[in-house]
Amino acid sequence: MAARMTTPIAAIILAAGKGTRMKSDLHKVLHPIAGRPMLMHLMDSVDALAPAKKVVIVGDRAEQLEAALAGSAELAVQQPQLGTGHAVRQAEAALAGFDGNVLILYGDVPFVRTATMRAMVERLDADDAPAAVVLAFEPDDPLQYGRVITDGDRVVKMVEHKDANEAERAVRLCNSGLMAAKARDLFALLARVTDDNAAKEFYLVDIVNIANADGRHCAVTHAEPAEVGGINSRAELAAADAQWQAFRREEAMADGATLKAPETVWFSWDTQLGRDVTVEPNVVFGPGVTVADGATIRAFSHIEGASIGPGCEVGPFARLRPGAVLEEKAKVGNFVEVKKAVLGKGAKANHLSYIGDASVGAGANIGAGTITCNYDGYFKYRTEIGENAFIGSNSALVAPVKIGRDAIVAAGSAVTIDVADGELRLVRGEQLVKPGWADRFHDAMRKKKAGK
Repeated sequence: MAARMTTPIAAIILAAGKGTRMKSDLHKVLHPIAGRPMLMHLMDSVDALAPAKKVVIVGDRAEQLEAALAGSAELAVQQPQLGTGHAVRQAEAALAGFDGNVLILYGDVPFVRTATMRAMVERLDADDAPAAVVLAFEPDDPLQYGRVITDGDRVVKMVEHKDANEAERAVRLCNSGLMAAKARDLFALLARVTDDNAAKEFYLVDIVNIANADGRHCAVTHAEPAEVGGINSRAELAAADAQWQAFRREEAMADGATLKAPETVWFSWDTQLGRDVTVEPNVVFGPGVTVADGATIRAFSHIEGASIGPGCEVGPFARLRPGAVLEEKAKVGNFVEVKKAVLGKGAKANHLSYIGDASVGAGANIGAGTITCNYDGYFKYRTEIGENAFIGSNSALVAPVKIGRDAIVAAGSAVTIDVADGELRLVRGEQLVKPGWADRFHDAMRKKKAGK
């Protein structure tokens, strides 16, 4: 049987608000959740529907949204801002000639699932052909939300809280603000919306009441409250991030990772953990981290832009910066920082070291306090350390420099010239011994302090 043809989808995302409660120079919908702008979380869910068109309604700080979207969606300007219905009308020109389903979403409501969006457009395509589909939810506290008055799954009336009577305010089913409608219906209905209300704004929800008055009907679908929560303040942003983190921790454990204290582990939006990975308390994953099977991330480590191979061990108190690559069973210990460097299979840097712009061969050992001196104040240079090399404690490897295979650098050396394979390099100043000098010094200083 041939697959049923699907109706093309367009998405209109409202993001024109000033976001004054954020008290920020950054546009509200660009504030990050798990290291990624909230708007981009929503756009990912939209993109999973393969929409034919995406239109973002912009107003304040439009240039920031234009830069963030980088051509991935069309922009339409709402100026002045006269309500949600007025905002959606600004997409009419961008959708000229489009004959399909339109989803209306909000840039500050980032957690709407693709499945929820799909359910909305499927209900719109049902045989009874509703004029619009409203996404509703039942919060613990209805607060100031608009109400959805229904009969079964048909919407009898939509009313804003400020315009509702007491009986209507007693209804617990609330309007999320998200809707779906056929393009040909949407803009025809919006053209008939007026600002005859307490706020003197053009409400999007009025298209439902107008359709009902025409003898048509509208339908409702449902979402969980956590899915449709809007973000308008720093406190709500923090709550949304915590909500996302809680979900991601559950997901990580369901996929086979062990989190010793889940509530203390912070993921980025793109963190990837393999099976049998163990993460100890108070670990932070920044963007761009992959952790392979069987690795252990010990407590208080901070990892960003790094690839951690199978069976590796990181931390405690380690920092992996962008470009850090740990190959199988490599080890980075306490108070070690790695940046733009590769540690080969089984290589170790266990204590108090900085490895930057470097390659460390398989089986090499980096002694405590070793640093690669990679920067001269103007340019960065690389250090190459061969397989099974041994770098003694408190050594400084002044790049560009190469340490050969099986070479040994003695403790306390400052190496500025390449070390050949199998060579011992010892770079120290002459050690002088002056018997009795310290005793005479202490005696003199004690007398001076006593005023004698």
